[in-house]
Amino acid sequence: MGVTISSRQGIAVGSRAETEFEAMFLAHHDGVYRLLHRVVGSRDEAEDLVQETFARLHDRPPTSLDELSVRVWLYRVATNLAYNHLRARARRQRRDREAAARGTAVGDAPPGPEASAVSGAEIELVRRALAGLPDRQSKLLLLRHAGLSYAEVAAAVGVAAGSVGTLLSRAESAFELEFRSLTEVEARAEAAAKAGAPTPSGATLEPARASDAPTPLRWEGP
Repeated sequence: MGVTISSRQGIAVGSRAETEFEAMFLAHHDGVYRLLHRVVGSRDEAEDLVQETFARLHDRPPTSLDELSVRVWLYRVATNLAYNHLRARARRQRRDREAAARGTAVGDAPPGPEASAVSGAEIELVRRALAGLPDRQSKLLLLRHAGLSYAEVAAAVGVAAGSVGTLLSRAESAFELEFRSLTEVEARAEAAAKAGAPTPSGATLEPARASDAPTPLRWEGP
């Protein structure tokens, strides 16, 4: 039978056999929610993804139900869902930007930077940078910044524990370059907007230099 999850307290247990599932939900809900909320930035979207994560645990649980295995399994599923969510959002935003660029005539006044807080814009750039990374690199960063140990990250991603440090270092470098490139694109778009010209939709950008100062992975937002 199915299970209904409406909130941290709102889990519906259909039989005594599901008390283990209720215990796992209550034990891991907050950690999974924090990870998803930090990534997607929306309480409602994060809670929807939490429900999907635990629905999958209920319907297709891992072979081993010990504490470590369940934690790693949940974070792996939540990270996959969050990554797919970011990719879908990035595609929607790209389509919106292209449509706006096509529909903005010279002399029109696009929304200024005051439309959103600088910190909020930076957080969104972090999410876009993550969405632009290869699948494994994005998941490595998400899992590590969620507080998982190297051993847990290795188990969740399916790599050797001894390689996690090197893989994370490469992922962080790739993230810094992606973030810097996006920042430069946004700066050019803002300059074009201030000049009263439409933002070019097909502009190319030279990649950021590896010698540039690193950009920390931050997304502490609302």
